[in-house]
Amino acid sequence: MSFLGIDLGTGSLKVAIVDDEGREQAVASVAYSIETPHAGWAETSVQTWWRALCEAAARLPGALRREVRAIGFSGQMHGVVLIDADGQAVRPAMLWPDTRALALLDAWPEPQANPVAPGMAGPLLRWIVLNEPRTVHATRWALQPKDWLRVALGGTVLTDPSDACATALADPAGVWDTALLERLDIPRDWFAPLAPSYAAGGVLSDAAAQALGLRAGIVLAAGAADTPCAALGSGLARDGDALLTTGTGGQIVVLASDAPAAARGLHRYRAASDHWYRMAAMQNVGIALERVRGWLGYEWADAYSDAFGAASVDASGDAAGVAFAESDASATHRNGTLSFLPYLTGERTPWLNPSARGGWLGLALDHTRGTMMRAAFEGVAFSLRAGLDAIRASGASVPSLKLAGGGSVDARWRQLLADALQAELHAVDCPNAAPRGAAILGGLACGHWHADDLAALAPGATRVAGPRNDTALAERYARFLDLYGRVETWFGASDTR
Repeated sequence: MSFLGIDLGTGSLKVAIVDDEGREQAVASVAYSIETPHAGWAETSVQTWWRALCEAAARLPGALRREVRAIGFSGQMHGVVLIDADGQAVRPAMLWPDTRALALLDAWPEPQANPVAPGMAGPLLRWIVLNEPRTVHATRWALQPKDWLRVALGGTVLTDPSDACATALADPAGVWDTALLERLDIPRDWFAPLAPSYAAGGVLSDAAAQALGLRAGIVLAAGAADTPCAALGSGLARDGDALLTTGTGGQIVVLASDAPAAARGLHRYRAASDHWYRMAAMQNVGIALERVRGWLGYEWADAYSDAFGAASVDASGDAAGVAFAESDASATHRNGTLSFLPYLTGERTPWLNPSARGGWLGLALDHTRGTMMRAAFEGVAFSLRAGLDAIRASGASVPSLKLAGGGSVDARWRQLLADALQAELHAVDCPNAAPRGAAILGGLACGHWHADDLAALAPGATRVAGPRNDTALAERYARFLDLYGRVETWFGASDTR
């Protein structure tokens, strides 16, 4: 017996099969591009998603596919898919990087329980109501991406609280806000009924089963948004469990048994289980480092070497005992005043400023490429620390974090993160956390697992870095915060929504 998890991401679709003990058996992914028909728009045709699913499924071993007994879903948050009464998309899906609705955010009353961004379903649907009357007339349902996929596979029209609460159209628990919908002139009957992420949401149709090489009639879970699925797949199961993911952007998620208090710059959303979570969302992690690497003409290996110097594990064999032989560039930087603001695409937590921008300040003639690269790594680490500080200020202590994401594998980078965050880091032995979490939801939906089993299903995690008392680094973090405060007005006022 096995379970299939499908993660419908922004730039790729990933599938994973896990066995009846939660162990990954096979994984496959297919990448695709976001369409930008106009400046600031971000769309994808649902046919692109469907082709990616069929191609990814075909890459899984046929014998494993035939053993699948349930499917769970994980999907990119905030976007929206509009379908007609026959289940056909009436236009391309609109995605979270879309900014066409930026001018419409004033329609939301203040304060909101969560920050409102232009790429959320609410602002995007408000834009549709104002600009595409034919689309409005043709639409029967406004679905989240993973919910569209479940319906396309033969499932029930529904959504779960983890996705609903992030639309800017529901209360923090995920219940649709009828009064707000009426105020925004968005039809209430577009919105699907709610069910828990682990609830059954129909069964796989004959046509979809044939297309994917699966058995018809297997259970389809309601599914959850990608961040709570990744938290579930990474083993977050108890109050206070925390996860740091570093990819294009960065997220810090802390699980909570009860609804956290509202805090400026933080999101408080429903988890894939019956928990809640606090989330700090930082937009500029991998995307900023990749751009700096390109500007400076580095290959990644040389970027790490010039920024950090050589690294080795100490004689005790402790993976957290990393020693550094600093390069001249790194040593020069440690004694200098060079700072880097990484906000190349604006920032969410903690500043809520889509107009924020980045750059270096403090350059001197003796600085090198390595100095600038080191400053970029520190600036990104400091931006993550600013997000974590917001979470700590909201009442969560967070002495340690599980660590996931493709951008967090270098030992020197991990040590800098631990020092900057002042937290232990434990690398999760689960490279595909979101589809694994989705597969676990499938197992819950068909009754193979129960809520009490989640802690036991947590993957292994290895301590890879512990915080050191680096006074100079702490001083540079204080300078980083001061620098942002001084230049914020250059870029435009932050959003206090």
